[in-house]
Amino acid sequence: MRRRDFITLLGGAAAWPIAARAQQRMPVIGLLNSESAADYEYLVAAFRQGLGKIGYVEGRNVAIEYRWAEGDYVRLPALAADLVRRQVSLIVALGAPASVQAKAATTTVPVAFLTGDDPVEAGLVEGLNRPGGNMTGVSLMNVSLMPKRVEMLHELIPQAETLAVLVNPGNPSAAASIEEASDAINKIGLQSKTITAGSDSEIERVFEQLAGSKSTGLLIAADAFFIRYSGKLAALARRHAVPAIHIVREFPAAGGLISYGANLADQWSQVGVIAGRILQGAKPAELPVMQPTRFELVINVMTAKTLGLAIPNVLLALVDEVIE
Repeated sequence: MRRRDFITLLGGAAAWPIAARAQQRMPVIGLLNSESAADYEYLVAAFRQGLGKIGYVEGRNVAIEYRWAEGDYVRLPALAADLVRRQVSLIVALGAPASVQAKAATTTVPVAFLTGDDPVEAGLVEGLNRPGGNMTGVSLMNVSLMPKRVEMLHELIPQAETLAVLVNPGNPSAAASIEEASDAINKIGLQSKTITAGSDSEIERVFEQLAGSKSTGLLIAADAFFIRYSGKLAALARRHAVPAIHIVREFPAAGGLISYGANLADQWSQVGVIAGRILQGAKPAELPVMQPTRFELVINVMTAKTLGLAIPNVLLALVDEVIE
């Protein structure tokens, strides 16, 4: 063997472990969510877009391991534990149930979360400005917005005597949503009613209970399950003539009456930015929890007409999008 060929061979052999070590150094994000990839594809794309703003591209300089609970919240603890066991660089917990389970699974692996709760009251962080632990992220403020949604629904149906609150009992923010909504409903002199649903069949029963009651409106609380079923909730609300307000624009876009809340894609993108900063070396304990600076009011005017409702000027002045 010629000396030059031997040196080349030796150099190539030395490079193999270096290349392997470089590949091992690629950070791995564990993405945890209670729903399914098929339903959240556009939101995952938004998350990747946020990562891209910090210079991270999946498959190029960061890997993502996805853990979807497929609507079964009971699976979340095992999925979170699996990500910790695999020693991922960062867990991205999207949704209140996933965030709570990520908190329970680790105190050392950094976590970037997205939750509709108050993360301080939920025990995820010590404070919004200085989280103080291994977690930080985005709070959608969905629970604290319940009184505002009560006010808006009451403006649309001033004749209502009762406003019902639909929650998923498996969601850790259910109790807080009920409390916030019920207090606001009682303050305007109406009766409050709590309805629960955590499965497809239970959603059907919700509207069977409310059907034909012209004196009742419905507030749909924050929950990933209810987001996934926005289209079905909209169809059932129209079929049973139930005026309802949701947290996401997907509801009126599918034929529901009204929604008020943060743009989900924008917030998933924001979590991607936070995740990228943590991968760059920022400490979650020192990264403030972010909150939306803008909330969207979306009204479907055709549904309003179908339900025989006139949209009051006070809402028309605030509306961000009208769906015809």
